[in-house]
Amino acid sequence: MSVNKVILVGNVGKDPEVRYVDQNTAVANFTLATTDRAYTAANGTQYPERTEWHNIVAWRGLAKIAESYIRKGTSLYIEGKIRSRTWQDQNGNNRYITEIVADSIELLGKRPEGGVAPLQPNNNNMGQPAQPYVQPTQPIMANEPAQNYQAENPNLEDNFPF
Repeated sequence: MSVNKVILVGNVGKDPEVRYVDQNTAVANFTLATTDRAYTAANGTQYPERTEWHNIVAWRGLAKIAESYIRKGTSLYIEGKIRSRTWQDQNGNNRYITEIVADSIELLGKRPEGGVAPLQPNNNNMGQPAQPYVQPTQPIMANEPAQNYQAENPNLEDNFPF
């Protein structure tokens, strides 16, 4: 048995870049920063604050949520999987990247001031007015049902000892 699951809570580093591939399938890419606080160990050793940057990839419905609601500075809770890929750039150099492919995203924190979702110009909403912010009755969260292995295989039983 193996598990590939990542849980991150952090702040978005840049507005999502959303593009559409194969039959209008949306994909969003953005960065998320997670920070460990500075602390002093019991022996007096001081450890500085440390920030890690994560490349997040969201597909389909999650990409559309990212396009509509996620902006630089937004606090997020993300569950997903680690994926690594390699490719050759234009110069023939091997390139390597590690990404988090999001399975679910939850917006954290308060709604924006004035009740209006922030609008940052991008290719998909250039010049359009900001849509009014609607306070959800539950946190905005999306799961990709096609990736729910248990739902696709209902005859499987949970053999976990807890």
